Amino acid sequence: MPRQRPNHEDSTMNDLRIDGDRLWQSLMDLARIGATEKGGVKRLALTDLDREGRDLVISWAKAEGLAVTVDRIGNVFMRRAGRRPDLAPVVTGSHIDTQPTGGKFDGNYGVLAGLEVVRTLNRHGVVTEAPIEVAFWTNEEGSRFVPVMMGSGVFCGAFSLETAYAARDVDGRSVEEELARIGYRGDEVPGAHPIGAYFEAHIEQGPVLEDAGLTIGVVPAVMGLSWYDCTVLGMEAHAGPTPMGLRRDALQVATRIMQEVVAIAERHPPYGRGTVGMVQVFPNSRNVIPGRVKFSIDLRNVSDELLARMDAEIAACVARVRAETGLDVALERVSHVPACPFDPDCVAAVRGATARLGHASMDVVSGAGHDAVYVARRAPAAMIFVPCKDGISHNEIEDARPDHLAAGCNVLLHAMLERAGVVAVAGREALEFMQE
Repeated sequence: MPRQRPNHEDSTMNDLRIDGDRLWQSLMDLARIGATEKGGVKRLALTDLDREGRDLVISWAKAEGLAVTVDRIGNVFMRRAGRRPDLAPVVTGSHIDTQPTGGKFDGNYGVLAGLEVVRTLNRHGVVTEAPIEVAFWTNEEGSRFVPVMMGSGVFCGAFSLETAYAARDVDGRSVEEELARIGYRGDEVPGAHPIGAYFEAHIEQGPVLEDAGLTIGVVPAVMGLSWYDCTVLGMEAHAGPTPMGLRRDALQVATRIMQEVVAIAERHPPYGRGTVGMVQVFPNSRNVIPGRVKFSIDLRNVSDELLARMDAEIAACVARVRAETGLDVALERVSHVPACPFDPDCVAAVRGATARLGHASMDVVSGAGHDAVYVARRAPAAMIFVPCKDGISHNEIEDARPDHLAAGCNVLLHAMLERAGVVAVAGREALEFMQE
């Protein structure tokens, strides 16, 4: 439950703000590691550049007096002591690995916003009851190794350390080998690290906040998703001599299902999502009727109940098309992630901090996965979104306004302090504690 601050410190704490210029400079400094010609960042998980980025962030943490712990999957926890070391820490963080054509802010903002919170507490002599920690998780992006969100997934038990260690990149290098090579295969058992509450600040990676002209997105939940592979088998034939009524055109049948994917999402607003993102046509020849089509289906919604309805509807569509056309249509679910409602108290802490700071906000359900989804299985969690330009992310032109980033970091600061509790500010007690 949130802890109350002493009354005589309320005005001081309400006025507490991070240094937006310092936060921005940290983001730009980290972005130099793996910088691309188009202004983005390529810093894939467990590469030499990832090691360089990790080393830089840890050097900043140690300069602020933080104690660093690394677990066996390479997750890093950087702790600022609290008055009561027996309490589980209030943690914030994200990831610093990027996509091959990534930007400066995805993940990196969440980690460096946490570091800026610590710097602010140190500069103002704030002592918290519970410890404060900043974490970064291994291989969130999944662009070099799968599964995605690997570090947080191992931490919460979504899959085993052995499974993660065995994953290999396109060159055959394993996660276990690369963790050891870059010096980040730690000693702590994943999941053994206590977390009292977890907050993750992130760019939205979508256009909703910018379109609404708002600064803060309060994230009550992350959508669940179902991924399918659908394969339609017809018969290849010459495009000229074969009459329309005698064709077994796999592509035309597949497009019926593709259209239904979109229709299903539109029948389940406002959070229904339906996407066909990958299509393989065989033999893919200009004058041959397609004999086989394989395509992906991505369904998402805010609750498991709504997602289950969408799953049932796509299954019914496939059965109906199979019966009407006589073609063999196979539907295989290849991935499923349940919806993630965040902790009401943590969400309330974000909402309250946003209101006290006077920022315009709205609730934004995340359509993308984040480490917070897995961490929420082990501890109360919530997220804070800020706008990104044109809603673009996973792209070298990804951009965000410095004032928006600072606003999100200030919300993070006050939400964390509500959970951690403040016991001293810039007084003798604080000074004595800081010198211990």
